[in-house]
Amino acid sequence: MLPPFQFLCLSLRLEKKRQPMTIFISGADGFVGSNLIRELLGRQHDIVAFVKEGDDPKTIKDLPITIRYGNLLEPESISTAMEGCEVAIHTAASTAIWPYRSEIQHKINVGGTKNMVAAAKKHHIKRFIHIGTANTFGFGPKENPGKETLPYASGKYGMDYMDTKLEAQNYLLDEAKNNDFPVVILNPTFMLGPYPARIGSAKMVLSILQGKVSGFTKGGRNYIAVKDVCVAIANAITQGRTGECYILGNQNMNYKEIFSLIAEVVGVKAPKFAVPDFVVKTVGYLSTVAANTFHFEPMVSYAMAQMAVDEHYFTAAKAVEELGLPQTPMNVAIKESADWLKENGYV
Repeated sequence: MLPPFQFLCLSLRLEKKRQPMTIFISGADGFVGSNLIRELLGRQHDIVAFVKEGDDPKTIKDLPITIRYGNLLEPESISTAMEGCEVAIHTAASTAIWPYRSEIQHKINVGGTKNMVAAAKKHHIKRFIHIGTANTFGFGPKENPGKETLPYASGKYGMDYMDTKLEAQNYLLDEAKNNDFPVVILNPTFMLGPYPARIGSAKMVLSILQGKVSGFTKGGRNYIAVKDVCVAIANAITQGRTGECYILGNQNMNYKEIFSLIAEVVGVKAPKFAVPDFVVKTVGYLSTVAANTFHFEPMVSYAMAQMAVDEHYFTAAKAVEELGLPQTPMNVAIKESADWLKENGYV
């Protein structure tokens, strides 16, 4: 048992960690932001939600928070909105995967991150939490999954989404190393749960619900409940090491496994047909040629087809150990996603 004085000092340190802070969140009305705000409010933090000018933040506007409008590409609007905050959490990003190359995506994901850092430095932010993607690391099979020490492997897809996220991540790591910038980088895998922005990841659940998925490819992904991601983000305010990256993931499943689990949870028949690699890639290639010729967004591009046959599996052991990342069973996250879709009239 600790002596009374040491016990008092420990209690005071723990109490300091629990003290409410004023937290700035970019992309606050997005998938992560909408769930994160609810987690942070449960911890009694004050929230400044940074929302793009002109947007209707319908998933958060009824919550007891301060909403400030601006633009990631306008540094002064970020700085003005961040005034008075102690922690900054940067969730905002362009996640578009078509077209492959996009100047505006580079401006948002790289330039916007630099603008956030400049504002954070100006206001002496105590900790800057950046939400990246697990795709900035090497992936692998289930028996040898990707981790934070493996080099970037998604460059072969030629997509600015992943390339720009890597560039932003490298910039932040350089800032931490050379300028003592207090950044922690969190890299989620594929998230499922409520409040999806513009449906996003919930399209997978919705497509199974509507019976629009007839087959599956041999590839797979790592999946995690978005609420678990938000617990880890909230923990990272006081836990984790600056200048470090943490993959936030849970269960590695191939597409047959995840489609079957979704079907079981929502009560429909699971897809049974295995689609050969050459069929997927041929469809993706022809769709991409047609899309480039007639200027539309394809349902399946060649890059998406390539990804669909690869095994994007990861381990989140580092985040579980250092950030207390929960590992909620994926059937829970699937049910929450399906319930949200039903409650909001998508089914």
